[in-house]
Amino acid sequence: MNKPLIVIFAAIGLDAVGIGLIFPILPRLIEEVTQSNNVAPTIGIMTALYALMQFVFAPMLGALSDAIGRRPVLLISLAGAAINYVVMAFAPSLLLLLVGRAIAGLTSANMSVAMAYITDISPEDQRARRFGLTSAMFGAGFIIGPVLGGLLGDYWLRLPFIAAAALNACNLLLALFILPESRTPESRKPESRAPAGRKLDLTALNPLRPLLRIVSMKGLLPIVLVFFFLSAAGESYGTCWALWGFDAFRWNGFWIGLSLGAFGIWQTLMQAFLPGPATRVLGERWSTVTGLACACVALTVMAFAEKGWIIFAIMPVFALSGIGAPAFQALATRQVDPARQGELQGVLASVVSLASIVAPLAFSSFYFVVRENWPGGIWLSVIVLYAIAVPLVLLSTRTAGAAQPVSA
Repeated sequence: MNKPLIVIFAAIGLDAVGIGLIFPILPRLIEEVTQSNNVAPTIGIMTALYALMQFVFAPMLGALSDAIGRRPVLLISLAGAAINYVVMAFAPSLLLLLVGRAIAGLTSANMSVAMAYITDISPEDQRARRFGLTSAMFGAGFIIGPVLGGLLGDYWLRLPFIAAAALNACNLLLALFILPESRTPESRKPESRAPAGRKLDLTALNPLRPLLRIVSMKGLLPIVLVFFFLSAAGESYGTCWALWGFDAFRWNGFWIGLSLGAFGIWQTLMQAFLPGPATRVLGERWSTVTGLACACVALTVMAFAEKGWIIFAIMPVFALSGIGAPAFQALATRQVDPARQGELQGVLASVVSLASIVAPLAFSSFYFVVRENWPGGIWLSVIVLYAIAVPLVLLSTRTAGAAQPVSA
């Protein structure tokens, strides 16, 4: 593997580590700076702010990298990430923590630039494999992050941020000395070069632009709603897991991180090996419904669990829900004309980002209501979202030929 790819994969992995690092320790950190036990709404605001910055700046960074090159944008984002973690490590107030999470969201928007860099330097026959490695690096980082954050946070609450700052600083130095520019003038197609004096189309930077395409694509609304509800449900774990683990089982940072890491491992294994066999036996449509059903069963157990070991025991069932999203994504592509697949993916990416902004605020507010009497009640609200998604899945794929099991 060439050196530029190693640097890019390291950057993606560290992004995931940084996201996961904060989950086990965020409630205690906010309690420390606010001197309050009612931190659920603040966590929702911070999570939504992070997603909002990604939503706004991802298209901007992508367009900027087209104009000035991938390397400078990646270097700036890596430097910003290192600075952000230093700010978070020593932030004495909630305002500075919010500023830190805003910077983190902005710098994490470099994922689109990293993917563009990989596209630039990869032959077409190697892109699928390298994109798969990208997902693997992100998954590995998200497994390591919560465990590391919980372990270091129990030693000193600010230590995970210092560790993240050091890792990002090392990655910045690697990129500075090793990473070449992928968009050289010689590599650009003549038609991609803007004529002299041509103004930048600012509408291309509008993050809401893909959402406007929903009305132009027949039958897309039910598919979009399914993705919205599934993405919104997924935000509940990052927003409420640490709070619930402490309130329900008195888990410390290590056990919260370990539980998130264990779930990440199970989820990775299930998504790596089961979607193919599941769709061959059940078909894509019923694989999606089965995945949602497994999630509902696991969440019901979690809602009523009184011992922490039960959560680890139910994780394999919970992780089986991972067969649903890939199956539905495959089904969704069958509902749209082949000439409009890129348009579909742009719409879905915007919907996922929008859910990441709205859902944390809703879940944190609901958790604030149920926390004192029944912390596990938060998972029943997630079941409601999955239950709404089921008829939408059946409606949006009622004419899909993939509804039948796929022959081996």
